[in-house]
Amino acid sequence: MREAVEEVLDEIRPALQDHRGDAELVDVTDDGVVKLKLKGACAGCPMSQMTIKMGIERILKSRIPEVKEVVAV
Repeated sequence: MREAVEEVLDEIRPALQDHRGDAELVDVTDDGVVKLKLKGACAGCPMSQMTIKMGIERILKSRIPEVKEVVAV
């Protein structure tokens, strides 16, 4: 599943980079939790939780049904 998550993140990444940010995949657990490290402007952005939940998590769940949650670490 990690490879599938990486592929989807590669598609999402340009939108994050447009806002001077990025997301690094830290881990994908066996129970479907994707752990990301936000970088650049995303790391300190007050909207980062919305970016994760309403953006990245929504897209990952729609493309990879095994993904249960996305969290920042």
